[in-house]
Amino acid sequence: MRELTILRESQSPGHDAAALALGALGWILADRARADRLLALTGLTPDALRSGLGDPGVLGAVLDFLASHEPDLLAAAEELGIEPAALMAARERL
Repeated sequence: MRELTILRESQSPGHDAAALALGALGWILADRARADRLLALTGLTPDALRSGLGDPGVLGAVLDFLASHEPDLLAAAEELGIEPAALMAARERL
C-alpha cells in the first residue's frame, strides 16, 4: 500500500505580520543603543517585552518604533530582505 502525503503550501514568514515584527525586534536588539532607545521610547521594560512577544500591541510598538526613524526602518528591512513597506503593512495587520 502506497502512502500519500498532502503537501501544504507553507506560509512565508515574509507575509506573517508577527514573524516580521519578531524579525525586526531581533534586528533592534542586536544593537545595545538601538535596544535602549526602543525601551526608552516605547516605555516597555525588558520583562514586558519578553512577556509580550505574542501580543499584537507589543509587536505593533516594535514596528511603530521603526516607522518613527526612517534610517532604522530602511536598515531593518534590508537586513530582513524585504521592502520597508512590508514592515509597515505588517504593522497594519497587527
